[in-house]
Amino acid sequence: MANFRFDLCNYQILRMEHPSLNKSKNKYIQGNGAYHELALVMPVYNEEQCIAEVVQSWYEELVRLSIDFRMIVLNDGSQDGTETILKTFANNHRIDVFNKKNSGHGPTILEGYYKAVKSAEWVFQTDSDDEMKPDHFIELWKRRDQYEALFGVRQNRRQTLVRKGISILSRLMIFLLFGKGVKDVNVPYRLIKASLLQRIIEQIPADMFVPNIIISGALAKAHLPIYNQLIPCEGRKTGIPSLNNMMKLLKATLKSFWQTICCWPKIKL
Repeated sequence: MANFRFDLCNYQILRMEHPSLNKSKNKYIQGNGAYHELALVMPVYNEEQCIAEVVQSWYEELVRLSIDFRMIVLNDGSQDGTETILKTFANNHRIDVFNKKNSGHGPTILEGYYKAVKSAEWVFQTDSDDEMKPDHFIELWKRRDQYEALFGVRQNRRQTLVRKGISILSRLMIFLLFGKGVKDVNVPYRLIKASLLQRIIEQIPADMFVPNIIISGALAKAHLPIYNQLIPCEGRKTGIPSLNNMMKLLKATLKSFWQTICCWPKIKL
């Protein structure tokens, strides 16, 4: 049964989805267009086989944790049935789906971040491929008061030799340019204070191929309190990675490295 609380200040009835949401801090207002504790950003591309389950599982976990949240799901011009499946969430006021022209994973994440920082105190980004489950999110969330940013570290991640080499080079580059701090610099399992994230993304070009790497570097450069938590990575079970061609992968890597080097002297906190 729906629960209701009468707001004497605004003379309106606010519907509560979950009894424990009554414990939310006064500064958080329920509903669309409101300010939340958490905004979750999820870019999506051609994930028709798993997207319904992924979105639903994250929704259920955040409700279970009694978090006042908003989910921002960005469909990056999917060519399969993803858009149709996402329409099933149209009546859920906590899940906002945005269908956009394809611009790539990085620019889509940035677009989601810009929407998120305006509507929540904390921003969490995850991918839609179901590799890292919502069950472990509590390990970051329960420690948020002690840190400015909290990151998953992919455990048991299955990679080709080339991808593993690129990951090692990425970590080395961030260490040399920005210093140490984030152990998995491009992990799609990151919780960052919105006010801090906003200052960083305003300095990142809109076409940045891998903005998460720059964000990791900026946080390390500022020597802010950062937490790293091992999170099981189960590997992709459905769909095809967008960079499944070796030549495309190498070109993307070179572009990412060059953009990171160009951004390095400009990023300040």
